[in-house]
Amino acid sequence: MCLLLGATGVGKTLLLKRLQKLCQMDPCADLGEAPVTLPTVGTNLTDLILKKKKKITVRELGGCMGPIWPKYYLDCKSVIFVVDCANVEQISSSCVQLLSVLSAESLLSAAVLILFNKRDLLCSMSLVELKSLFRMDDIIRSASQFVTTLEVSARSGQGLQDVLHWLSSNLSDT
Repeated sequence: MCLLLGATGVGKTLLLKRLQKLCQMDPCADLGEAPVTLPTVGTNLTDLILKKKKKITVRELGGCMGPIWPKYYLDCKSVIFVVDCANVEQISSSCVQLLSVLSAESLLSAAVLILFNKRDLLCSMSLVELKSLFRMDDIIRSASQFVTTLEVSARSGQGLQDVLHWLSSNLSDT
């Protein structure tokens, strides 16, 4: 089980839909227009079939469910934490949520992927700015988990193949 977490509006649902579509098509094909999404209230369970027929179940938890995220940590092998790099007002609360996730005892051995989403927007912060605001070097150094960061755009598809590669290389068969 992989948990997909992040604040409301960071693009988790679109990311999951795009990853699912990428798994079903030729890697060189165009993703097409981004589908319309609504904020997730509750959870979405999605199976992704990766190369070599590796199946990974991703549980997306709505951002409004932050206070009860820990109830879902127990069977989790990995976490994808999404940050909206175009929403300056949300950065500090996302950092607090991330630190809470990383300090959860039941996630101490989980692989963690931090996605800086919405890189396609002109108003998005640079990776250097984001890593500085998050103090990412300190977070990675002090985390017991293996932490990876990637820049992506769920809308354009930028970086999504890297996400699939991370899932494939960091998770065992389910």
